[in-house]
Amino acid sequence: MRGGALFFLRVKASRCREAVVASMARRALKLVSLAAASSGFYLYGSKYLDPNDFGAVRVGRAIATTAVITYDYLTSLRSVPYGSHEYAYLKSQVHLRSAERLRDLCCANRGTFIKVGQHLGALDYLLPEEYTRTLKVLHSQAPQSSMKEIEQVIREDLGKEIKELFVSFEDTPLGAASLAQVHKAVLQDGRTVAVKVQHPKVQAQSSKDILLMEILLLTVKQIFPDFEFMWLVDEAKKNLPLELDFLNEGRNAEKVAHMLKDFDFLKVPRIYWELSTRRVLLMEFVEGGQVNDRAYMERNSIDVNEISRNLGKLYSEMIFVNGFVHCDPHPGNVLVRKCPATGKAHIILLDHGLYQVLTEKFRLDYCRLWQSLIKADMKRVQKYSRRLGAGDLYPLFACMLTARSWDSVNRGIDRSPVTASEDVEIRTNAAAYLPQINQLLNNVPRQMLLLLKTNDLLRGIESALHTRASASSFLNMSRCCIRAVSTYQRSKSHSLYRKAKISLLEALSLWQINLHELFLRLKGSRLGNWVIAFLSRMHHSLY
Repeated sequence: MRGGALFFLRVKASRCREAVVASMARRALKLVSLAAASSGFYLYGSKYLDPNDFGAVRVGRAIATTAVITYDYLTSLRSVPYGSHEYAYLKSQVHLRSAERLRDLCCANRGTFIKVGQHLGALDYLLPEEYTRTLKVLHSQAPQSSMKEIEQVIREDLGKEIKELFVSFEDTPLGAASLAQVHKAVLQDGRTVAVKVQHPKVQAQSSKDILLMEILLLTVKQIFPDFEFMWLVDEAKKNLPLELDFLNEGRNAEKVAHMLKDFDFLKVPRIYWELSTRRVLLMEFVEGGQVNDRAYMERNSIDVNEISRNLGKLYSEMIFVNGFVHCDPHPGNVLVRKCPATGKAHIILLDHGLYQVLTEKFRLDYCRLWQSLIKADMKRVQKYSRRLGAGDLYPLFACMLTARSWDSVNRGIDRSPVTASEDVEIRTNAAAYLPQINQLLNNVPRQMLLLLKTNDLLRGIESALHTRASASSFLNMSRCCIRAVSTYQRSKSHSLYRKAKISLLEALSLWQINLHELFLRLKGSRLGNWVIAFLSRMHHSLY
């Protein structure tokens, strides 16, 4: 009884602290402001910074939010025994409050802030659930530019008014994202197109926003030495300029369409270059339902398992074979439809601004690591995890990659599906091991960061479709890994005999996978169940 009363008093005290956090945050705010001021000479001298555009409101809002979050973490857990039930409860509450403040900051400052918030929201099994659950809404709460702003961008970039270019142009966007929004329109020649227009202020604000985030994160790290989120700033610095260049996005779309032309289920909208610029992109208009919308697929007689299998094939080919990976597969960017002409289900891949190009060394080490994980070969898991920068944290790295518990990794990730209790364990561990996870994210090659985000987004789709950890996904991965490694080995061999041997081993390995897949299909079919039941009865009658 006494323990319960103590817990109640501590929770009550925490709630009182929460009520006065805003006013008492002045001390933390002074510390953050001092850090920002000490960086003033660097800011003033930076060629990327135009002081007239660095809005005091945006800066002040970001500094104040950082100060309040910092103060909350510093004070709310100070008097609670570490590891106790009360500590876990209060820590979860602090996580939730901080995530909500961060979400509100992203919505208010828009642009780059929303983009970074979306990235964090996608890291399902790497960050505390309170953060990922709260920040996920940023995918559907991106701000819209007004029609006046859209008209201005089109006028500046294409040199004409909207009515001169289009027969019709829908004022309400089909969708709005952190950097741009898309409108449906009809060209003068009757073609229906999707017009992607960049928010007018994003380009000017992006470099300054990244600089502000860098200063604030460095300041927070002085208070919390285990706080290692500089990888997030590094990724934003590298990727945002590419995402803001729509001509680069168009080139990526054409490259991936050509690269995967043998996949008849893939549809990449055609680019209309004559009316595309760095801020305006015209594409073929293609309709479909979001890939996580199971009800849409059922209404349109689309096989959910087929979509999941084909999505796995698509990404295994991009990651393991080609090393050119679409890194933003959230449901708004991956649509499905039933082709009216053929009746086949298509996957429509949109938003090609963010791709990761993998080096050959990284791609092959990543292939071999996944082969080792599927075979539950722990020595090779350790070897290739270390080669990818995990060091002594290789068990945690394996769990991060697979979103499975260490016990499941040791048994073999293809041996049993993910259970609800295991999923809870993984999410709980993401909060418990946050310093180690951040250490890993700082140590692994930069190429790994977007792959981890992509993995988590794909797992989210599989969870929504109830196809997660199906055997077919691991079989597709195994095929691509075998092909990738064999192709590399042949390219390095100068002996015809050696090349023939590699090709034979590759064919045998692929044949084994095909045979295993056939067995699994038979096992899941009525005929297979009948054969198994018949053999079982025969066995019992003999013995």
